[in-house]
Amino acid sequence: MSRALIIAAPASGSGKTTLTLGILRALRDAGQAVRGAKSGPDYIDARFHEAACGAPCPNLDAWAMSEARIRALAAGPGLLLIEGAMGLFDGAPPEGRGATADLARILELPVVLVIDASHMAQSVAALVAGFAGHDPQVQVAGLILNRVGSPRHETMLRRALAPLGLPVLGALHRQGGLEHPSRHLGLVQAGEHPDIEGYLGRAAAAVARAVDLSALTALAAPLPAAAPVPRLPPPAQRIAIARDAAFAFAYPHLLADWRAAGAEVSFFSPLADEPPPPADLVFLPGGYPELHAARLAAAENFRAGMRAAAGKAQVYGECGGYMVLGQGLTDADGTRHAMLGLLPLETSFAERRLHLGYRSLTPLGGPFAGALSGHEFHYATTLRAEGAPLFEARDAEGNALAPMGLRRGGVSGSFAHVIDRSAP
Repeated sequence: MSRALIIAAPASGSGKTTLTLGILRALRDAGQAVRGAKSGPDYIDARFHEAACGAPCPNLDAWAMSEARIRALAAGPGLLLIEGAMGLFDGAPPEGRGATADLARILELPVVLVIDASHMAQSVAALVAGFAGHDPQVQVAGLILNRVGSPRHETMLRRALAPLGLPVLGALHRQGGLEHPSRHLGLVQAGEHPDIEGYLGRAAAAVARAVDLSALTALAAPLPAAAPVPRLPPPAQRIAIARDAAFAFAYPHLLADWRAAGAEVSFFSPLADEPPPPADLVFLPGGYPELHAARLAAAENFRAGMRAAAGKAQVYGECGGYMVLGQGLTDADGTRHAMLGLLPLETSFAERRLHLGYRSLTPLGGPFAGALSGHEFHYATTLRAEGAPLFEARDAEGNALAPMGLRRGGVSGSFAHVIDRSAP
């Protein structure tokens, strides 16, 4: 039977991603079958998990997915390590739905809490006691101390924690070489990291020295049985998907749904100036087109192929892909780049503004049908958007938002990333 545990923290920035990657790579190097999963709608960490352990990494989203979907995605061979998002109990407003703690309840799994100890000593005990006792349905089963300053500091922390009776599985001291590049939406993608193997090797070596991996894996609990789950139907029979550094944000579970239903999925690279292959639907996912806007504007084969496809097939874009479907995209330096011109849309990064949150979506047209759950996360400003919207939208609290996206003929898109059927 497959076993799993959750790596979480009291807050963002505690170092749980680096620790999770180090654990995954160290266990893989030791010959253990291990998989990763990521809580929430994060595309980037999931690809680092795959690089660390060589196994597919699903997103497990307790806001956007049904419990049945989460159990089905968690199922599989070997040990599963689920990396949390934000703090353990942090989720969408108003009550925190979608938190990592929800995954612990749904999957009945123990939690290993990563503590950033860089600015505390004896107070660590009060922090841990609060998290361990906050919810009797969420079991904090062990601790990893991170960013410890010295052997003396470690001794102080361990003495303070001893009365709580929770095992301290390891203490990772502050060291260089474990940080990696970031940009405005978070980490650089795994495929763009200048030294991904070196970074993962350093993380694994640090974890192997500092953490009792046998004690850690012994805490894992059996995963509950998975049952068949309703899948999101494919939006077309033949689906061509853009895939490269500019268009990297497509959820693997949706592609698996479409293939399981018999759809034919193919890929092409706009950055390599490839036109889309013959298809009934061309999908431009999200990513970082603003960083590659000049190359996309100069990709004549891609542009001609997309315009030809728009006359014969449906064309759909999400977030970055939606912006590329527009007439122009202004980058952070204020330079405007001509895009595909398939939607009456102008967007800009010259003045950034954060748009963030879960979305309940009702299609008004386009390739999808039925109520959907999605997520929006971008810094683009819409300078002009004219035409019929693609979705009616509500936020995580159920408040009505302005309609999202645009549709014109067979071309449609929005800033929302579709995650699944609307969760009950």
